[in-house]
Amino acid sequence: MDETTPVDMKTGEFADGVTFHGRWQEFLPIALTNLLLIIVTLGIYRFWAKTRERKYLWSRTQFIDERLEWAGTGKEMFIGFLIVMAIFVPILLFFQFGLQALILRGQGVLASVLAIGLYLALFYLAGLALFRALRYRLSRTYWHGIRGGSDDGGWSYAGSAMLKYIIGFVTLGFLVPWAMVKLWRERWGKMSFGPYAFEPGDGPAVQGLIGRYLLIYATPVLWAILVFALGMGTIFTAGSNPDPRVMAGMMGTFFLAVIGFYALFSLVSLAYYAVFMRKVVGEMTLGNLSFAFNARTMDWVKLILGNIALVVFTLGFGIMYLGYRHWSFYVRHLEVQGEVDLAALTQSTTRIRSDAEGLADAFDIGAI
Repeated sequence: MDETTPVDMKTGEFADGVTFHGRWQEFLPIALTNLLLIIVTLGIYRFWAKTRERKYLWSRTQFIDERLEWAGTGKEMFIGFLIVMAIFVPILLFFQFGLQALILRGQGVLASVLAIGLYLALFYLAGLALFRALRYRLSRTYWHGIRGGSDDGGWSYAGSAMLKYIIGFVTLGFLVPWAMVKLWRERWGKMSFGPYAFEPGDGPAVQGLIGRYLLIYATPVLWAILVFALGMGTIFTAGSNPDPRVMAGMMGTFFLAVIGFYALFSLVSLAYYAVFMRKVVGEMTLGNLSFAFNARTMDWVKLILGNIALVVFTLGFGIMYLGYRHWSFYVRHLEVQGEVDLAALTQSTTRIRSDAEGLADAFDIGAI
């Protein structure tokens, strides 16, 4: 794009149009002061800490020719959390004490029905939380003074999410990939930015996913066969020779087998999730823009291992850096291609909601 062209008239083609300019040295004072204030305020400051973190991350993220701006506040996030707690606390108290009281009074059937209803309600609220967290973040994200959002309340999405969770459960998890793709499309299909609605694609839901997902199911079986085959000699040796060293070796083998299984299972799961993210992001468009996400399995492995090392070697203090690492990871691997006409951009007409992320915070889930 020609730098002499007025900003409101710029248009053109570009590749990899999103760049992260943050530096961990810049973020360090923010992370340290956030951690200190969260400790001093017994956790209450975390809403303002999250706002400070996002203001920095958004301001260091350049989309095409201008950096993003975060307009959310800690106050509205705190108020949203209080509202959710006012709803959740009575439910949890009834779940803890009310159901027990009904059982003691001989009303076990009623208690069971209410317990099932409460579990379904939690599934419903989890879907609603994810939808509204995404809607809130888009509505507080500005670019060239333009923001995103949605006028949809998320109620139908929450019902759809609950139904798909149940379908995934009753099919022993085999329809989980289908449910994940469908819910991603439903969620983003109700969002917009400026005058443009997100188009999440409508191709075959599980194309390219089912192979890696089946590996998740095959891993426990194959690992059990491998461990059994390799461990038979140790078992026979231990049975014929009760030497404590042999028994210790057997226990060590069992321990390594458990650790190895969790490592392999995590790797296979990350391999599936890497394909999932490349698929769903790669199908999305916004106006004339198309998106791609190029993170491979080993990129995710490096992110997770780096997170673990950071938290362990800093005795837990490094947890304040995880938001920075995750945001920079997504931005580095996100690609945007297409054409944008800034003169055609108009402000979003969606309503600016004030419910913030109280539900998502209660369930500890993210919007992406």
